[in-house]
Amino acid sequence: MPQIPEKIHELTVGQLSARSGAAVSALHFYESKGLISSRRTAGNQRRYHRDALRRVAFVRAAQRVGIPLATIRDALAELPEERTPTREDWARLSEAWRSELDERIKQLGRLRDHLTDCIGCGCLSLENCVLSNPDDVFGERQSGSRLMVERGGQRGRRAAEQQPDERPEAGNCR
Repeated sequence: MPQIPEKIHELTVGQLSARSGAAVSALHFYESKGLISSRRTAGNQRRYHRDALRRVAFVRAAQRVGIPLATIRDALAELPEERTPTREDWARLSEAWRSELDERIKQLGRLRDHLTDCIGCGCLSLENCVLSNPDDVFGERQSGSRLMVERGGQRGRRAAEQQPDERPEAGNCR
């Protein structure tokens, strides 16, 4: 891995990619989303401040645990520009995500536990179908399966014109 001399305060996109392990395209994407920033040289080449290395590591770590990029961007916006995020910054910002992650873990556990209950059923009204019908929203409206209305499509118009008892049954789960 190429070493960056201490006296160099800016990195090319290739250097940032090599040091961070992120693809050049990912760095361009992060920049387009406001997660990192660069300046342009007279030759229109990107130059990143050294703190971009830590910011990229921060983004990638947050992504690994499922934090949306918009949430990561908001967190990074709380930090001063051209300052490397510290361990304390990570602890403070990640603490705010803890309850969201706990809820996601709980939801994934429910999905795992109920996965075999509705594979292949297709009815979308099974009471415990947490995959396609969380909290049985469709079952509260009416029982049995029904075609979902598609906007502007021929199938959607036909399905909307059919009476409830004429709609094709996909399963008899209810």
